[in-house]
Amino acid sequence: RINDVENKLNAIQQIQIFLSQNIISPDEVNSFLESIQSSKIDNKTKLLQLLTRPDIGLQNLRLLSSGLNEYLNQFKDEWIDCAEIHIKYEGYIKKEQELVDKMARLENVKILPDFDYSKILALSNEAKTKLSRIKPLSIGQASRISGVSPADISVLLVYLGR
Repeated sequence: RINDVENKLNAIQQIQIFLSQNIISPDEVNSFLESIQSSKIDNKTKLLQLLTRPDIGLQNLRLLSSGLNEYLNQFKDEWIDCAEIHIKYEGYIKKEQELVDKMARLENVKILPDFDYSKILALSNEAKTKLSRIKPLSIGQASRISGVSPADISVLLVYLGR
């Protein structure tokens, strides 16, 4: 099983490398792009860049590029599908990971239990009330309180010198 997983991950990586290193010309792809009402390309473009478009899949690219089709024949269909999904959602995954990292950092920004929220004029009244009542121990906890907006969290961060 471990070998299967390693082979799958290796295949996904190899497919990504191939797509990032191989290009397609406008002559080869523009008629297809026009048929699916997608923007034409003006210059040679990496296959990886075309695949990130929502209306283009690896099956489409295989029909347009014989080199890609020959290359992908060595891989299982499941691995090819996983590579496509990984490429298409990589940007979203990175954004979510950045959000997770930010939330983890906010957990480390401590707030003293006797902090006086009423002194901060820029906080909304609802945030002042809820923060004073709940007394969160970190910015991360404060950000999860209903009624405390991201703007309130930003104000708190500025006030705490972060």
